[in-house]
Amino acid sequence: MPVPVTDLLGQLEFFRDIGISEIDISPETEAIFPAQVSGDRVAEPRKGMMTLDNVREELGDCQRCKLAATRTKLVFGAGNPDADLMFVGEAPGFEEDRQGLPFVGRAGGLLTKIIESIDLKREDVYICNVLKCRPPGNRNPEPEEVETCRPFLRRQIEVIRPKLVCCMGAFAAQTMLRTKVPISKLRGQFHDIDGVRYIATFHPAYLLRNPEKKREVWEDMKLIRAELLGSQTD
Repeated sequence: MPVPVTDLLGQLEFFRDIGISEIDISPETEAIFPAQVSGDRVAEPRKGMMTLDNVREELGDCQRCKLAATRTKLVFGAGNPDADLMFVGEAPGFEEDRQGLPFVGRAGGLLTKIIESIDLKREDVYICNVLKCRPPGNRNPEPEEVETCRPFLRRQIEVIRPKLVCCMGAFAAQTMLRTKVPISKLRGQFHDIDGVRYIATFHPAYLLRNPEKKREVWEDMKLIRAELLGSQTD
């Protein structure tokens, strides 16, 4: 019996969410979808089927958690939809909530300088947050808020398919890497999860309060630059 493509995609997402990483398909199906069933990147099937505009449309005027009642603007993300490097922070702050764009306050200005330190521009990368709405008073995100936003962040990563995702700050790093290990121990190394390569570093807002940590972030950026240059020559 024919199955609608939308139903099939939903079923495949369900399998992945419960930990099933592979399924058997018939030779006939493989012949029809060679690009989707070959290679080692989990996101390959979605690359040609969904765009960031599709993800944003699906998110809509999100009312899925209580943050909808207190936000000014939803902050989806911004940057190059085909970026090799993606930055993920914790949640929008005051300026982000006001403008509807990620990292536009003081921390955003520092992030711009960090990006430029490895010979890139903001328009070369993609920037977003774990949460799409600002928690009141910039409080820490709550678990139910994270779980509500997680599918949309996952789809952003799937569509962009960056070579590297840089998690900024303890919250983003621990959320994406599924760990409680402190950021000081997570940074400075690469982590591979579900076919995606991650690196963690300190959040720009933390650097504004602790400028002595900028040296460690610079070391992380050098790792990122070397990784991106290495992937271009592979």
